[in-house]
Amino acid sequence: MQLHISPSLRHVTVLPGKGLKEFIKVKVASRRVSYRMLFYSLLLFTFLLRFVFVFTAVDTIDGHHNKCSTIGCLGKKIGPRILGRKLEPNVPEVIYRILDEPTEKDEVEGRSDIPQTLEEFMTEVKEGGYDAKTFAIRLREMVILMEQRTRTAKIQEYLYRHVASSSIPKQLHCLDLRLANEHTNNAQARLQLPSAELVPALVDNSYFHFVLASDNVLAASVVATSLVRNSRRPNKVVLHIITDRKTYYPMQAWFSLHPLSPAIIEVKALHHFDWLSKGKVPVLEAMEKDQQVRSQFRGGSSAIVANNTDKPTVVAAKLQALSPKYNSVMNHIRIHLPELFPSLNKVVFLDDDVVIQTDLSPLWDIEMNGKVNGAVETCTGEDKFVMSKRLKSYLNFSHPLIAKNFDPNECAWAYGMNIFDLEAWRKTNISLTYHYWVDQNIKSDLSLWQLGTLPPGLIAFHGHVHVIDPFWHMLGLGYQENTSFPDAESAGVIHFNGRAKPWLDIAFPQLRPLWAKYVNFSDRFIKGCHIRAS
Repeated sequence: MQLHISPSLRHVTVLPGKGLKEFIKVKVASRRVSYRMLFYSLLLFTFLLRFVFVFTAVDTIDGHHNKCSTIGCLGKKIGPRILGRKLEPNVPEVIYRILDEPTEKDEVEGRSDIPQTLEEFMTEVKEGGYDAKTFAIRLREMVILMEQRTRTAKIQEYLYRHVASSSIPKQLHCLDLRLANEHTNNAQARLQLPSAELVPALVDNSYFHFVLASDNVLAASVVATSLVRNSRRPNKVVLHIITDRKTYYPMQAWFSLHPLSPAIIEVKALHHFDWLSKGKVPVLEAMEKDQQVRSQFRGGSSAIVANNTDKPTVVAAKLQALSPKYNSVMNHIRIHLPELFPSLNKVVFLDDDVVIQTDLSPLWDIEMNGKVNGAVETCTGEDKFVMSKRLKSYLNFSHPLIAKNFDPNECAWAYGMNIFDLEAWRKTNISLTYHYWVDQNIKSDLSLWQLGTLPPGLIAFHGHVHVIDPFWHMLGLGYQENTSFPDAESAGVIHFNGRAKPWLDIAFPQLRPLWAKYVNFSDRFIKGCHIRAS
């Protein structure tokens, strides 16, 4: 078809375009139809053609392979909307109804006729000539079976990780025994730490004071080595190591035989602190009660795993709550820092599963603005799995005592690398608040929170936290492997919080080298206990 418009716009000629001489001639009365109206009509006609084309294309993209004309497809799409009707769903209603039915506990238990793979299922569907209802029933059974198997496998994985992380590896046990024997037989392993001329530095506030509480000699050695090696002024570094009675001699032997001069290392056991060994200490009493309640309330790992109603992530959290770490005095002792170090004004507390990768002296230049605890917030950042923690992640807001006093959406913060202004702390009731809430949790059968020291810490330091840059503390290297090596390498302090500790076989292999680089695997004690890089 050909369209001819006269120069004066008074005549429009339409030719059929088939070689015929006949034509249709349209006389346009200038007094009735304006040229502008005719021009706009042609534009509208062109637009409608494009509109029809777009609808046809969308129809094809949506997956409708049935043949229909352009106008037919357009009517198919627009018609129901004009008439107020909705398009029929592609999936029959019976499939929705069957798949939406509640799952029975023993619905697929013991059955051997359910397809085990997608290939088996498709073969059965093709050969059986199923209708929609039968198809939905078989699909539902297969999905339920796969869900149950996945849940069982996940729980087994969490149980094995719990056992692996809770037990003392034989290599670490060997290291303690060899060092204890060395302490007995070698005078060099019994040297006073620090030497007498350096003792005044232990209470000198012109030094950078770090505190590490640990009963793991290998872990403590990595923290100390990485701290000193990356310090610009190691001669101003004082590291106070607090350990328990059984680990004191191995810890002293290690640091006596592996000095980190010019840094100053102090090793003390809890029984060396007079105030902690005299009378009743709230944190020790709370730990004893907590252990008693936990053993009765939880029923042990076997009872947790046997619960068929909990999701695997809930089972993992309950297993983690059984970890000895959460009832360890090494984990709770940080709440007594002002009493442990009465002469110091400021300290940086380090967990034993961290690695220092930069000079930490700038932490002393951070203005705390009267706050007690300098910490990294854990509700912001690119890693949503790690940096998405708010108070509701740790506290049980279904309990009225928690719901009444706290905001579930308030940002949480991290333990593991904290700046503590001890002068400001001594002006508060933080320690008393901590003990009060630990006692309340015990009285409520551990229903206020599940895990050990962070939840009561979040409560006790509420309103006393100064937020510091996330560069100083990267979390999560012990419970998720999505952290890339370059990102972890660029952080000031990395924290292997979680079960996959870098000294265990379950550590994530791509992240473990960041920790292992500070272990001398040729050392006679390390080599003799078969502690290897991987």
